[in-house]
Amino acid sequence: MARYMFDTNMCIYLMRNQPPRVAERLARCFEGDVVLSAISLAELEFGVTVSRDPQRARRALQALIGRVPVLPLNAAAARAYGPVRAATGERKADALDKLIAAHAIAEGLTVVTRNVRDFTAYPGLRVEDWTEGQGA
Repeated sequence: MARYMFDTNMCIYLMRNQPPRVAERLARCFEGDVVLSAISLAELEFGVTVSRDPQRARRALQALIGRVPVLPLNAAAARAYGPVRAATGERKADALDKLIAAHAIAEGLTVVTRNVRDFTAYPGLRVEDWTEGQGA
C-alpha cells in the first residue's frame, strides 16, 4: 500500500539522477510505497514535449513510471480539492500543486517535495522533503 506521493520536482530529480539523496531514499522504500499523481504525470509529459532532447526525456520518464506507479485522479481527490483550494484562496500559480495535495489527502499519503513551503497551507496534508534528509 502506498505511503508517499511524489510532487513533480521529486520526479524530475529522479529522472536527472540528482540529487542522489532522493534515489537513495526511494531505494529504501518497498515496491508500491511511493506513487505519483496523474497530475504530476501531466506536468512531466509537458516537460518531455518542450525538452531540448525529447527522446532522452521520454526514456527517463518511462524509466521513472516503471519504478513509481501513476495513481489516477479519482472522485475522492476531486472532493478533497474544494477544502484545499478554499484554504489558500485564488493563487493561480499553484493550481496543480493544489490538485496534487488534494489527491494525496484523499489517498492518505504524504507528499514528498522540495517545495515544502508551497504545501504547508493545505489542511490535513503531511509533507516531507527527501532532498534535505527529512523523512529518512
